[in-house]
Amino acid sequence: MSDYIRPRDAATLILVRDNTEVLLGLRSRKHVFMPHRFVFPGGAVDPGDGRVPRPVALREPVQKKLARGCSTHRGHALAMAAVRETWEETGLLLGRESNNPPQSRSPHWRDFYAQGLVPALDVLDYVARAITPPQRVRRFDARFFLADARHAQGELRGNGELEELAFVPLDEVHKLPLASVTAALLERLAPRLRRTSRNTVDDTVPLIRNVRGQHIIEDH
Repeated sequence: MSDYIRPRDAATLILVRDNTEVLLGLRSRKHVFMPHRFVFPGGAVDPGDGRVPRPVALREPVQKKLARGCSTHRGHALAMAAVRETWEETGLLLGRESNNPPQSRSPHWRDFYAQGLVPALDVLDYVARAITPPQRVRRFDARFFLADARHAQGELRGNGELEELAFVPLDEVHKLPLASVTAALLERLAPRLRRTSRNTVDDTVPLIRNVRGQHIIEDH
């Protein structure tokens, strides 16, 4: 029997506050995948993420970057998953007010739309991709999105997935037990995260792979 596990599509959101801090949370020691490591909020794509209405679309340059590795439909599903997972795990809603939010039967999205908000996909940028290496108990093909925390509403609170949720200064993240991919990504993206303006979409997207225990970062 082959040990190969096909990676599941997943999405992660990097929320940056005041160009100096990023939102991180600690995965419980009970988790099989990356236990007791600080990570960005995120998780696997749910079928509903690609089916529910999305009145606000991704910006065209962001769609083009995602299209290098997936369809337009899948790209929007990934972005929706990043917004949903962040809300579920942190209580923060990346959305804009709507007088007529969509109705949805999706248990994951019904409550989001009930807040009178729609996902603000137009404030997202697509900044990285990471694929879990083979022979791991879980494998994900994760896309990392970036947004300014000023676009997020709500109070920071966890649902049990992530503990010790907090905005951590970029100069202090190295003191935490970070997941290895999180550490590699922060080191690569730190100069960009400190920019005063992130309106300009960076055309490069680092792809992070693990080869013989070492993270290899390639632009694609």
